[in-house]
Amino acid sequence: MKTPAALRLATLALFLLAAPSHEGTTALSVGVHAQETSAPPGEAGATPVQGQPSAGAWNFAEDKEDTPTWRQIVGGQAIDLLLFSAFGGLALVGFFRKSVRLKYVTLAASVIYLGLFRSQLISIVNVFGLITWNLPIFKYSLAWYLFATFTFASTVLWGRLYCGRICAYGALTQLLDTVVPAKLRLEPPPWLEQRAGYVKYGLLAATVAYFLATRDISIYRYVEPFWMFTGHGTVAMWIGLGALLLATVFVRNLYCRFLCPVGAFLGLLSNLTVFQIKRWSECKSCKICEKTCEWGAIRGPKIVKSECVRCDDCERLYLDTQKCPHWIIILRKQDRAVAIARQSALTAGSGGP
Repeated sequence: MKTPAALRLATLALFLLAAPSHEGTTALSVGVHAQETSAPPGEAGATPVQGQPSAGAWNFAEDKEDTPTWRQIVGGQAIDLLLFSAFGGLALVGFFRKSVRLKYVTLAASVIYLGLFRSQLISIVNVFGLITWNLPIFKYSLAWYLFATFTFASTVLWGRLYCGRICAYGALTQLLDTVVPAKLRLEPPPWLEQRAGYVKYGLLAATVAYFLATRDISIYRYVEPFWMFTGHGTVAMWIGLGALLLATVFVRNLYCRFLCPVGAFLGLLSNLTVFQIKRWSECKSCKICEKTCEWGAIRGPKIVKSECVRCDDCERLYLDTQKCPHWIIILRKQDRAVAIARQSALTAGSGGP
C-alpha cells in the first residue's frame, strides 16, 4: 500500500512541474500588458519581458509644427482678397452710376475672373453647407467669406445684385444676349412667364429635400451648369449644357429666370431688401418700364423684388427726362408756369403808365 501512494505522490509532483502552460501563459500575458500600460521596468511587481526596449528608447523628439500667424495667413491670400475687392468695387461703381458701359465691363470681368480664372460662384452646395452649418475654415478661406459676405449684404441692401452682374453664368448669358439677333427672340406671354418663375422654387425645395434625405451633394451637377467653368463634366452633362445655351438663344436668361435654385434662394432673401427701386405715382398707368424689363420683374405698378436683379434698365428710364412720364409731366407744368408768369408780366407791363 505504501508503494502506490508514493507513486501517486511522485506522479502528482511531476504533473505540477510540467503543467504551467495555462496559468504561466496567463501570468506572462498579464505581465506584458502591465509592462506596456502602467508598470515601468525595474519597479516592484513588473514582469521583465525579453526583447522589450527600455522606457527611454520610446522617447522620440516631438516635431513642433509652427502655427502660422494671421499675418502669414492673410499674406498668403492677399492677391485673392485684392482681386475680388477690385471686382466688387467695379460692380458697385457701375451699379451706382447706372452706367451701361461699366455694367458690361463688369459682366465681362465676371466671366473671365470669377468664371474662367477662379471658377467661383455661389452654388446650391453653399446652401447645403449653410443649412448644415458645414462651412469652410474661416482663416483659410478669407476670399470665399469676402465673396459670400458681399453676396449676402448686397442682396439684403439692394436685392439680387449678385444675379444681375456678379454671377459668371448669368453674366455669360447676358453677354450672349447682346450678340443674338432680336428676331430670334421668343417672349413668353405674361401668364406663362409668371407661372414659370415658380419652377426654380420647386427645384430649390426638391434639391434641398434630396440632400437632407441622402446627404449627397453631387446633385448640384444636375441642377446648375456652373461646373462648366471647371471644364469637368460627363458627355451627357455637356450635351445638356449645349441644349440649355441653345434654348437661351431664343428665351433670354432662361436658366436664371426660371430654373436656378440659387436664384430662388436669393429671391427669398431679397424680400428683406432695404433700398428698393423708387416708383412714381405715374407708374400705375405707364407701361414703359414694364415693357423694357427683360426679367419680367415689373407687373403694373409693382416691382417683384424676388425677380428683380437690379439690371438698371428701369432706373435709367426713371432718370430720362425725355421718356419718363413723371419728368415729362413735371417739365410741362414748369413750362406752363413759366408761360403764365411771362404772360402776367407782359400784361402788367402793357397796363402801366
